[in-house]
Amino acid sequence: MFRKKQRLSYDKENKRPVIRASICNGEQVAGFEDKRTGVFTEIMLIKNDKDLKEFTDTYGIAEEEIKKKY
Repeated sequence: MFRKKQRLSYDKENKRPVIRASICNGEQVAGFEDKRTGVFTEIMLIKNDKDLKEFTDTYGIAEEEIKKKY
C-alpha cells in the first residue's frame, strides 16, 4: 500500500543535472546532460516546486547542483 520512494542513480562522472527552460513559454524540463557531448536526456517535466523536489529526491541531487539552460 505505502511504498518507499525508490532512489535512482546517474553517472555523476559523465553527466550533470540540468533544467532546460524555454524563454518563450517558461516550460521547464529536468534531465541530464552528457559532459563531453552536450547531449541532453529528458527525465521529467517540471510544472511546479513539487515536481522539482521529486526530481531532486529521486536522484539525490541538491538543488544548488542543477544548472539552468535557456
